[in-house]
Amino acid sequence: GLEPYGRIGIGVLELIASVLILIPVSSAFGALLAMGLMTGAIFSHATKLGIIVMDDGGQLFIYAILVFLCSLILFIKQRKELYQVLNLNEKYWI
Repeated sequence: GLEPYGRIGIGVLELIASVLILIPVSSAFGALLAMGLMTGAIFSHATKLGIIVMDDGGQLFIYAILVFLCSLILFIKQRKELYQVLNLNEKYWI
């Protein structure tokens, strides 16, 4: 029920996430946005779409998992920059 505006909107958000990841100061924000988008994609594949969509062999589902994992790794590595940008004291965060 998202066609066509939902598909275009999600694509724009994915583009924004990729640009944020490329900018060192905002890469943690981009990783968070990408993780959120990929969580939605994984959930959609697991519930409504199915793992295999249009005979792709599950390729899109695997890509969503890979992007989520890479974004998680990037976020873990860049979280100190996130604390600095938000001007938060790291000792209060786990």
